[in-house]
Amino acid sequence: MNLMIVKDKAQGGKEAFNLIKEAIDSGAKVLGLATGSTPETLYKEMRESELDFSDMISINLDEYVGLSADHPQSYHTFMKKNLVSAKPFKKTFIPDGLGDEEAEIKRYNKIIEEYPIDLQILGIGTNAHIGFNEPGTSFLQETHVEELTSATIEANKRYFESEKEVPKYAFSMGIKSIVSAKQIILMAYGEEKAEAVNQMINGSITEQVPASILQTHDNVTVIIDEAAASKL
Repeated sequence: MNLMIVKDKAQGGKEAFNLIKEAIDSGAKVLGLATGSTPETLYKEMRESELDFSDMISINLDEYVGLSADHPQSYHTFMKKNLVSAKPFKKTFIPDGLGDEEAEIKRYNKIIEEYPIDLQILGIGTNAHIGFNEPGTSFLQETHVEELTSATIEANKRYFESEKEVPKYAFSMGIKSIVSAKQIILMAYGEEKAEAVNQMINGSITEQVPASILQTHDNVTVIIDEAAASKL
């Protein structure tokens, strides 16, 4: 696990972008993408770059169950606004929040099988979730519907008018699929992520700390600011 401590989110975005550029220069064709505030500075770097993604594939980690693609808080909307409107990919895959659960799970697993991920972007939750794989999720889990914990709902309510509006379930790429990526970049910023980062790097490898599985991967870069590194 390669640890990179940066000044702030802006520098973190630049460092992550440099790693993506290196991967693309080395032949990467499939990017696994994340949503939320953590990768926003990375996507800004990608939007403003001269890189061409039109021959590449993107596969997103997750989407809320029950939200349409055009909902203002859907991850379809997030990705359109933050990246793909400016930098379209050859194909962009995001779970269908209104899709039949069983059919959508099969469809997404088939996509990941057909397009093996070269480089996966991750954030980390305050409870150390990756994707929407909450504590207790099996390391062998593939795409599934995850019931979100109160901690995750609390963290996400700032994006909605009220906590009642926050979806309680999400489609999520599974941990098995995440760690199948050839390369992983995980970013974390802020003191509220410090304990999760510490458990991920220094704690036991346990399904109660989903991100701890990354200790077993041979090509992971963790990009964190000083606040997120404060408990290491």
